[in-house]
Amino acid sequence: MPFKLAIIGAGSVGFTRKLCADILSVPEFEGIEIALTDISPQNLDMIARILRRTVEVSGLKTRITATTDRRRALEGAKYIMNTVRIGGVEAFETDISIPLKYGVDQCVGDTICAGGIMYGQRGIAAMLDFCRDIREVCPPDHLLLNYANPMAMMTWAAIEHGGVNTVGLCHGVQNGHRQIAAALGVPMDEVDIVCSGINHQTWYIDIRHKGRKIGRDELLAAFEAHPLFSRQEKVRIDVLRRFGFYSTESNGHLSEYLPWYRKRREEIPDWISTDDWIHGETGGYLRHTRESRNWFETEYPTMLKEAERPLSEWKRTDEHASHILEALETGRPYRGHFNVRNGGTITNLPADCIVESPGWVDRFGINMVEGVTLPLACAATCQASVDVQRMAVRAAVTGDVDLLKLAVLHDPLVGAVCTPAEVWAMVDEMLAAQAQWLPQYASRPGRGRAAAH
Repeated sequence: MPFKLAIIGAGSVGFTRKLCADILSVPEFEGIEIALTDISPQNLDMIARILRRTVEVSGLKTRITATTDRRRALEGAKYIMNTVRIGGVEAFETDISIPLKYGVDQCVGDTICAGGIMYGQRGIAAMLDFCRDIREVCPPDHLLLNYANPMAMMTWAAIEHGGVNTVGLCHGVQNGHRQIAAALGVPMDEVDIVCSGINHQTWYIDIRHKGRKIGRDELLAAFEAHPLFSRQEKVRIDVLRRFGFYSTESNGHLSEYLPWYRKRREEIPDWISTDDWIHGETGGYLRHTRESRNWFETEYPTMLKEAERPLSEWKRTDEHASHILEALETGRPYRGHFNVRNGGTITNLPADCIVESPGWVDRFGINMVEGVTLPLACAATCQASVDVQRMAVRAAVTGDVDLLKLAVLHDPLVGAVCTPAEVWAMVDEMLAAQAQWLPQYASRPGRGRAAAH
């Protein structure tokens, strides 16, 4: 069943290789075309060589093309994947360093908070360009699979303002599912879950082991007794204790979405573990990214050598993309958790926001389970983020500096730390530092500045 898949941001060598190996593991897909596009010719050449070797070794008919001309790569593509990070490490550094000057301490900075909101401003400006090309050169039944963060904002912009059929994909639910099984001391395939909310703030509202429901007290006891999780996941465990439900994201992620755990610098060490960045280290993901940004260059010969192994030896991952395409093209059903426009999926979140919740995929498309009602505390934390996301998306689309500042002002952690005047000054500083990636604000560099004083 031939079709064309285009990958925007394919220069993310390791991730692109994993996604493509998963897709090429589907027997019916051996005759597809995979069109790679990226702004880095060097990275593009590296991933193209890996995939071509994989195809050759496995005797597939797959066609691998690579070009820096995005529109050319997109032409005729039924499926598109977006994995970009606009501004790279250079912009990311200012997402973390400038807010830190104002007391906003972030571990990751890619979802909400000051860094995530500015990351969204850069990403949405590019996303709208991607969507214009997709509308113009892709077939009408196209589907955009967005892997880029901030997931909810990018997907929201693509659907509402880009006019492109889009689903957002993340592996947070799978990782949390895996961790819950480990805490309980049972195989993952024996644990079934229903997880619902918004991306990176999704809640395991139903957990069953071989059909038996796992309640808060049993899950809490399992995490508190675990030798690693008990010290690495202090925020998540505290939220589980108080809310009654476990959250998908890592300790470092969750701690910066809430107003309670990172607002006093001297108390942050009480809630984090520094044995790995993901557990809450200040600027932890930035440090990790800096240290690993060129790993694929030093490890490239090894990766190229590994590409000589036939795909029959590849263990397919639980990333959603290949399973969705397989279900759509073959009719074999797939159950997962997807980021889509809410509609009636979650009853106590706004209809226009992007939710992450269970759904099924088959030849008829992606079909969400409707009528989920979140527990009140879970819904409240999601709602606070949704309000920030809505303002941030609209600001990114319109170039409205005042609305951007209001979005940052209403962010839970920023609001717990900063005064309004500090927020206005912080956003002005970030706009100046990131101007080269923010074309929508180019004509309004000073709007709203006077209100800070």
